[in-house]
Amino acid sequence: MGLIVRLLLNGLAVFLAAQLVPGIEVKGFGTALLAALILGIVNTVIRPVLVFFTLPISFLTLGLFIFVINALLFWLVGAFVSGFEVDGFLSAFFGAIIVSVISWALNGIWKSMRN
Repeated sequence: MGLIVRLLLNGLAVFLAAQLVPGIEVKGFGTALLAALILGIVNTVIRPVLVFFTLPISFLTLGLFIFVINALLFWLVGAFVSGFEVDGFLSAFFGAIIVSVISWALNGIWKSMRN
């Protein structure tokens, strides 16, 4: 049950990011849910590998390069999910930040309501 709720909350975060960031388009909430699911899979499988191989760059930039990795993965999901379009790197950069912040806040609210 918790996994489904997190998926719904992350889908809402993707949908809200599309409303807030010019250059990100989502055809509907179902597409936002699919994008959130694919983004979760990509972040689980690909992101750790990229973080590992870019550790020297991340170390030199004091961890700020992780934002670039997040943006690239967000952009990648936009390329694979039909109906979820990310126009460029800046849109992906700000979209990834907004999705992270909104998702973090919504999941925090959900956890506090459960307890």
